[in-house]
Amino acid sequence: MIKIRITKPAKASVTAALVLMGCAGWAQAADWTQWRGPNRDGHVTPGDKVPTSLPAEIKPIWRITVGEGFSSPVVTGGESAGTVFYIDLQEDKETVHAVEAATGKELWRTPLDHAFKDGWGQGPRCTPLVDGPRLFVQSCRGELQCLSTESGQLLWRKNYVQDFGAIFMGETGPAAGATRHGNTGSPLVAGDHLIAQAGGLQGASLVCLNQASGEVVWQSQNDTAGNAAPIIATLGGIRQVVSFTAAGLIAVDAGDGTLLWRVPLNTRLGRHATTPVVVDDLVIVGSYQLGLLAVKVTRDGVDFKAELAWTSKELAPNFASPVAADGYIYGVGPQRNVYCAEALTGRLAWSQTGLIHAAGERAFATFLVMGKNILMLNDSGELVLFGANPAKFEAAGRTQACGVTWCSPAFADGRLYLRDARSLFCLDLAP
Repeated sequence: MIKIRITKPAKASVTAALVLMGCAGWAQAADWTQWRGPNRDGHVTPGDKVPTSLPAEIKPIWRITVGEGFSSPVVTGGESAGTVFYIDLQEDKETVHAVEAATGKELWRTPLDHAFKDGWGQGPRCTPLVDGPRLFVQSCRGELQCLSTESGQLLWRKNYVQDFGAIFMGETGPAAGATRHGNTGSPLVAGDHLIAQAGGLQGASLVCLNQASGEVVWQSQNDTAGNAAPIIATLGGIRQVVSFTAAGLIAVDAGDGTLLWRVPLNTRLGRHATTPVVVDDLVIVGSYQLGLLAVKVTRDGVDFKAELAWTSKELAPNFASPVAADGYIYGVGPQRNVYCAEALTGRLAWSQTGLIHAAGERAFATFLVMGKNILMLNDSGELVLFGANPAKFEAAGRTQACGVTWCSPAFADGRLYLRDARSLFCLDLAP
């Protein structure tokens, strides 16, 4: 049984709302500048050139050779003058690259950190983050750097182990979460600030840094970082940072780091990798041990309450993050199935097999919501377009896009940017 602890903060500051007012608007329509897109929810920008079907075969606009890694690409600036940023493994170093969005031609590259390897593979795992002239990159070992998007020049750096007291052990003994499998949860922008999961156990689980200087604004909590990216959400009328740590699901005021609520979620090795999904007042996360679950968050004055709304073992994910569309959740289940479930209750609407190919815990897919359709990239590199329809699964096309992959693609201006173990691709999906 999951035990829920309600935490009542001393205050629920409205500072977060002021800090984050511009957060949702800094990306242009032709940008995909962070993990899971403009709002970190897997939704394509309304009005973008989304496909209504897929061809049986698709030829890339360009394709370039890359090194190993699971880090997803991001893109900014449009197809003609834009830039794609990605991280791969080069000469035993996690290495950051910038290439032309139109051609794939390399503009610059710079090393980030020494390589990390475990039983899941080797190479970088964290998606870059762009905000205007700054590119934020994070290594598996906890090296956080701010680079110039124009040149790759180092502007400032922090190290989670050296600066915040995080522990990094790798795949050994009782190590859990990011301590075991690397820092994979991409930081997020909050106005002029950057919020990252440092995982420091002495009050620096979450840290807020000045974007321009790297100076610490606040730090909060004692959790080991999980493998999920944090998000910003409005719950109870307050904008807050929600983080799925190795110890549970927490939310803090983005203005000062005050804890708003906490739900302890204890699992073996803390492999909590799904990005939180918010539907109204529900926060949905999951793991292969917990199942998929929803936490209802309510507010009474300055106090918050977090209660388990439902849990479903039959929808248990491993590390594939689901998406929400029109009150329903779409994701990967434990039987290598793609499912649709009602967000309010967890009730299964439909389940479809034959779309996921990797065995057991390595089964994976990523989802992009494109209006009335959802584009899925499965673990074998196949794209599947299907309707966001709780009544039934209905495909509108399938096509092989790349090799085996755990990549979450970037989509901007009708173009899809994705990678496998050897190549980075640009595909034109505009209708």
